[in-house]
Amino acid sequence: MPLGLLVIVTMENIGKYRIIKELGKGATAVVYLCQDPDVDRQVAVKLVRFDQENATVSRRMQKLFRTERAIAERLVHPNIVQVYDAVVEKDWAYLVMEYVEGVSLEDFCRIDHLRPLHFVVGIIFKCCMALDHAYHQGVIHRDIKPANILVDKEGNPKIADFGLAININKDMDRDSTFVMGVGSPAYMSPEQIKAYPLNQKTDLYSLGVVLFQMLTGRLPFRAKSQGTLVYKIMNMDAPIPSRLNPGVPVKLDAILKKALEKDLYSRYSNGAEFAKDLSTVRFKIMGDNEEYAVQDTRRFEALRKLEFFLEFENIELWEILRSAVWREVAPRVALMKEGQEDKRFGILVSGQVEISLEGKALCRLGEGEVIGEMAYLHPNNNKRHATVVTLEPCRFLEISGPALALASDELQERMRNALTARLIDRMRDANKKLAGLSTEAAGDAGIDSSAGVGGMKLELAPT
Repeated sequence: MPLGLLVIVTMENIGKYRIIKELGKGATAVVYLCQDPDVDRQVAVKLVRFDQENATVSRRMQKLFRTERAIAERLVHPNIVQVYDAVVEKDWAYLVMEYVEGVSLEDFCRIDHLRPLHFVVGIIFKCCMALDHAYHQGVIHRDIKPANILVDKEGNPKIADFGLAININKDMDRDSTFVMGVGSPAYMSPEQIKAYPLNQKTDLYSLGVVLFQMLTGRLPFRAKSQGTLVYKIMNMDAPIPSRLNPGVPVKLDAILKKALEKDLYSRYSNGAEFAKDLSTVRFKIMGDNEEYAVQDTRRFEALRKLEFFLEFENIELWEILRSAVWREVAPRVALMKEGQEDKRFGILVSGQVEISLEGKALCRLGEGEVIGEMAYLHPNNNKRHATVVTLEPCRFLEISGPALALASDELQERMRNALTARLIDRMRDANKKLAGLSTEAAGDAGIDSSAGVGGMKLELAPT
C-alpha cells in the first residue's frame, strides 16, 4: 500500500470517521465501512490517493473527485446514493456516502441468477426516474452499468459513482470535468464512443443495456476484441430479447429497441418517458424471488441429471435453460409433424414419445433423448421427415435454432458436438438392427487374413 495512504488507513479513523472494515478495493480507491460519530450512523467512505508520479493523472483525479462532490450536493433522490461529506487534499481525498447494505446489479445479470420480470422492471423503472431527476439538475452520469447500481435489502436500486458525470449547464468544450472516452465500453452509447457531445439520452442507452442484460443474462453486443465490439455497437442492431429468453414479453422487445436506438431522435428523450413505457408492461408475476429461484434450481437440477448434458458446463446449462421453453405436455400431442419447416429441437426431460413416418411407427424415445435434431443440424434443409407424438405426460425442453445461434460460441460448439455424437450413435444402432434383418453378407465367404484391407479381398460390385 502506498505510504501516503498507509498513514491514513493504519489509524483507526479517516478524518472523524471510525473505520469498521474494508468493503472493497479498486484500481484507484478503497471503500471502507465507517461510523459517523456526529449522527450515529454507518457510512461508506471512498478513499483515494492521487498519483504523485504522474501530475496529469493526479490533476484529473482531483477534478473528478471534486466533480462527484459538487454534483452529489445537488442530487437528493431515494434512488441515488447520497453524499454527506467530502475532503480533497493535495495527495489524497475521501468521499463520505450513504451506506447501502446489499449488492450491486452485477449479481442479477448472471445467467444463473436472473430475477423475475416484476423485479427487473421495477428496478429499471426507478433508475429511469433517478436519471430523470439527475438530468433536471443538469447532470449526466456517463458510466451507467450494473456495478454502479446498488440494490438494498428491500430491493430498491441506488445509482452510485457520479465521478465521471458532466454538468450540462456548462459549456462542455471548456468543462474541465469532461473527459473524452470515459465509461465502460460494453455499456457506452454510439455517440459516446464517437466522442460526440452528450445529453441525457446516453445514460438511457446505457440503462437499456443493463435492462437487456438483466432479462437475458448477456450483453446485446459481444466480441472478442474491443475494436469489434465498438463496430457492433455503432453499426449492428441488438438481438431481440424474447428470442434469447422466451419469458420476456413482446412489449419489452419494443421498449428495448427504442432504448438502444443508435439514432438519437428515435431514442427515449428522457427517463420519465422510458419509465412510462415500462409501467405499461403486463406480465405474469410468479410469486416472490425465492419461489422463482426454487423453480429455476429444480429445472436446472433436472437437466443436470440427464446423460445428454454430462459434458456441459454449469454456465452453459443455465444459458440453455434461459433461452429454451420448458413445456409440460399432455399425452397424444404432436410435438413435431412431417412436412413442417423449422429449426426447433429439444430434450425429453421426462415421459415417452413415439416417432413415426408416413403413419408407420419407427421407434419410441424416453427420458434424456433428443428430438428433432436433424432439422437443426442440416445446413440447408429444415423440413421435418418424421412425426413425434407424446404417449404419456411429458416434460419437454424446446430449443429454438435461431435463439441458439445467438448463444455463446462455446455453447454452440458444445451443443453441435453433443447432437452429432447422439446422431452417430443412433445411426450405428440402426445399422445393427438392419443387419439383424438382412441375409448373410456375400463378402464374408471371401475373407483372407493374409490380404486385402482389414484382411478382406474387396471387389467392386457390378453396375
